[in-house]
Amino acid sequence: MMVSAALLMLGALTAVLAPRLLARAEWPEREPVVALWAWQCVVGAVLLCFALSMLLSAAAAWFAVRGPLFAAAPHGVVHAYGLGGPQEGGPWAAVTALALAGGALWTGAMLTREVIRARARTRAQGAELRFRAPLLPGEEPDGARLVVLEGPRPDAWWQPGAKPQLVVTTAALDRLKGSQLDAVLAHEQGHVAARHDWLLHCSRALAGGFPQVPVFAAFEAEMYRLVELAADDVASRRFGRLTTALALVGLNEDRGVFGTSPAPQAHVSQRVRRLLSAAPRLSAGRRLRLTALATLVPAVPLMVAFVPGLSALA
Repeated sequence: MMVSAALLMLGALTAVLAPRLLARAEWPEREPVVALWAWQCVVGAVLLCFALSMLLSAAAAWFAVRGPLFAAAPHGVVHAYGLGGPQEGGPWAAVTALALAGGALWTGAMLTREVIRARARTRAQGAELRFRAPLLPGEEPDGARLVVLEGPRPDAWWQPGAKPQLVVTTAALDRLKGSQLDAVLAHEQGHVAARHDWLLHCSRALAGGFPQVPVFAAFEAEMYRLVELAADDVASRRFGRLTTALALVGLNEDRGVFGTSPAPQAHVSQRVRRLLSAAPRLSAGRRLRLTALATLVPAVPLMVAFVPGLSALA
């Protein structure tokens, strides 16, 4: 039961301290891809702590769980986890296991709900797109990668599906000059290639399922911000920072995001300033070290969970 309690404490500390450390760091702005990986590792470590704690608490509370879980383990390993008797864990182990199991079921339900809602949104958007831009005689369905819609407002988005398409309004075509449209296309292709939609679905499900847990709310907010920065970098490496920044301005200057109170989409002006400031990337060595350090975060709960057993075997 001590290991289960240690895992709970570790999960809580990780959930509190890691987001604060990432928020204070300056490098995520310069390396959004590494920051995305770091956030995934942090949230994965928190969930892993609670999952391992649930298993060990259930093993302490019920012999029916302990038997299959430690079936192949020597007797000394079972004693190393304090699981000697049939009622070793007491009522607290059962309460902890049931609470964590409820959280796991709720997490699965929220993820399922988010996937269903995302598919429904995709179908609705696809139906609207087919209505507004019907196929011409002889045109193959899903054959064109670029769809142009009549619209007075500059806009562009990636329509998911079996064959994703970039949708651009006629106002955007009038506004975007030169390679700016290519930069918009590269930006959206960056989202598709990195499967950013799945990151957004997972973060939205966790934040919606556990609104009182700050780490999940911060995870959702940072995913929305970092995926856009990562896609901006994909476009700027191909077509330049200035072209990408001008494309952002062209698509958003009529939406009031560059005024004195840009509230809803303040990140757009921040993205433009970031592109124009042209801050250098971190060195390859530092990127590698940060990636390795983030990868080690989920390994800590595994070490906490397995060290007693490995020590008993030694």
